Amino acid sequence: MNITQDKVADINYKLTVDGELIDQSEENDPLTYLHGHSNIIPGLERALEGKAAGDRVQVTVQPEDGYGPRDEDNSEDLDREDFDDDIEIGATYYAQSEDGSVLPFTVTAVNGDKVTVDFNPPLAGKVLNFDVTVLNVRDATAEELEHGHAHSDGMHDHE
Repeated sequence: MNITQDKVADINYKLTVDGELIDQSEENDPLTYLHGHSNIIPGLERALEGKAAGDRVQVTVQPEDGYGPRDEDNSEDLDREDFDDDIEIGATYYAQSEDGSVLPFTVTAVNGDKVTVDFNPPLAGKVLNFDVTVLNVRDATAEELEHGHAHSDGMHDHE
């Protein structure tokens, strides 16, 4: 079976940026995703289209097909009092936007009572190098299609 729209794929991957290992799946814990539902970045999803179990893919994904270009205007100074605990430079925190969505941000500096944060994804503007092995491909369940994402072993419990 090949990876196409509405198929669930299990993949092992390694992600490197500028020769440095950034992320990888664990040996017995592959990434499971629903193809064609924007569950993974577009450039990687396109590269996996049509692949089957056992296939190995090495792909370079440009920023526009990954996490997007870096927006230098996407940073802001927040008040120190908006943070509950100790602030760590380089750490990722989460804010709730006015529409209720969650926005991750990274603290880049602390100056007195001001905290400078960057709302760009950490890998924005980066060229991503993936080494992927397809482990398994299966049909998605009706529930997975309804939810728009894969469930491990086809099961999922929304709390």
